[in-house]
Amino acid sequence: MNTNTTTDLRAARHPTCVVCSPTCTHGLKLTMTLNGAEAVGSFACDAGYEGYPGMLHGGIISALLDGAMTNCLFLHGHAAVTAELTIRFREPVRLGAPAELRSWITEEGPPVFRLQARLVQAGKTCATARAAFMLPRSDIVGTRVGAA
Repeated sequence: MNTNTTTDLRAARHPTCVVCSPTCTHGLKLTMTLNGAEAVGSFACDAGYEGYPGMLHGGIISALLDGAMTNCLFLHGHAAVTAELTIRFREPVRLGAPAELRSWITEEGPPVFRLQARLVQAGKTCATARAAFMLPRSDIVGTRVGAA
């Protein structure tokens, strides 16, 4: 289930998402495409998302990395929610210069999927993320969630 820009899953499961919906008025409008197994996208880093002077806000960086991984799952035909997210900030993300986002699946469930992502600007890795995503409870049929 891949349209190379978004998926029916994104539209069905995330119709008004502040990170990736094309119709969310104040949203980030992140769009990811598949390049092999990796999902790839970019973000303009406009001044409206400033944290410290001249820098992209850390919460926006975190949201972009989480959204990149969520959309990677959508592009691979999975709809799962973030269960755990770890971000490492390595370099400031400057305003006014585009940043590239890349995400990929490292372990494919179900019910748990593990992914990694990175945000690169001007050839430097500025932030990395790793996360665990889980199928929503309503999607796990015949599986006891939390069973040891």
